[in-house]
Amino acid sequence: MNVAKWLLLGVLALPVAEVAVFIAVAAAYGFFQAIGLQALATLGGIMLLRHAGGNHIARVRMAMNEGVNQSSFSAMQADGTGGLILLAGILLVIPGFITDIAGLLLLLAPLWRAVNRKLGRAAPPGRTDGVVDLEPEQWHRVDDPALPGRRPDKADGQG
Repeated sequence: MNVAKWLLLGVLALPVAEVAVFIAVAAAYGFFQAIGLQALATLGGIMLLRHAGGNHIARVRMAMNEGVNQSSFSAMQADGTGGLILLAGILLVIPGFITDIAGLLLLLAPLWRAVNRKLGRAAPPGRTDGVVDLEPEQWHRVDDPALPGRRPDKADGQG
């Protein structure tokens, strides 16, 4: 079977599996407790999407509005963890314990590092946004006239 058939089979089997898991959780803990867990996960997903997801969508939209060039592509690549948070929020909002567990797993930092390693991107320890903070005495400006689209700054005395 090719990938499309496996994907279709998985999408069709997910609701059946979700119902089976819900029945098992309801039998073990009670119906109202299972409903409460689902409501709590959905509320957490909504809060996650509202807080982190909105910022990520705005950054992606801004990068797309700038046009398809190298800087917008690298800006979207640098924000890979924002995409994982967005996906985790979506999975938490979808009703079902299987999707909730998958969404919670995406929120774990060790899993983020493993995904980044698989994708060939290594994040610096403690920082996942690709930004390096330097003190003012640790850097200096180097002008390169060969950079495309560079506009002279007024502070340079050229504009």
